[in-house]
Amino acid sequence: MSEASLLASQLWSQMPRVGDTRTRRRRLRRRKVKGDAKKRRLSDEQVRFLEMSFRDERKLASGRKAHIAAELGLDGKQVAVWFQNRRARHKNKQLEEAYLKLKLEHEGVVVEKCHLENEVLRLKEKLLEAEEEIRKLSWSVNGGNLGSSFSAVSQQPIHGEFGTEAEAELAYLDEYDFYNYTMEWTNPYGI
Repeated sequence: MSEASLLASQLWSQMPRVGDTRTRRRRLRRRKVKGDAKKRRLSDEQVRFLEMSFRDERKLASGRKAHIAAELGLDGKQVAVWFQNRRARHKNKQLEEAYLKLKLEHEGVVVEKCHLENEVLRLKEKLLEAEEEIRKLSWSVNGGNLGSSFSAVSQQPIHGEFGTEAEAELAYLDEYDFYNYTMEWTNPYGI
């Protein structure tokens, strides 16, 4: 460490702090006002009794507060503050449990969504394969000439089970040819 930085740190440590004296004065004033009453920790037996009382009823009526305070040898305000803090802890615990439950449900929904998206992709692939098969059949039936069966004017959109035209753009068939192909599929041997 250089001499300049050493000298600076020594001077800094010797400088009076304005905040320190104010804080000390405030603490002294608080103790004088409260009569040097320090926060007392509850014994294990007192905590057990308070927990039992909390399980019975979460709210604290004034008569009940006085009875519990007398039973435990505590101030009524101390009992009331304990109950207030315990209700807050109880509420936080319930919120944490609800959060974990919702988080698990959300994860399940995300997994289900992924499965559904995969199923949609498989179905789209099958649809494309079926369209390709229809094109091949049309090509062979028309002798390699598509002719008017797939003209731009006569194409009708097929609306899938989703009902959106965006997905229906995948397949266009002429109504007449579609009817003939379905008849051929249902009766492949001409019977």
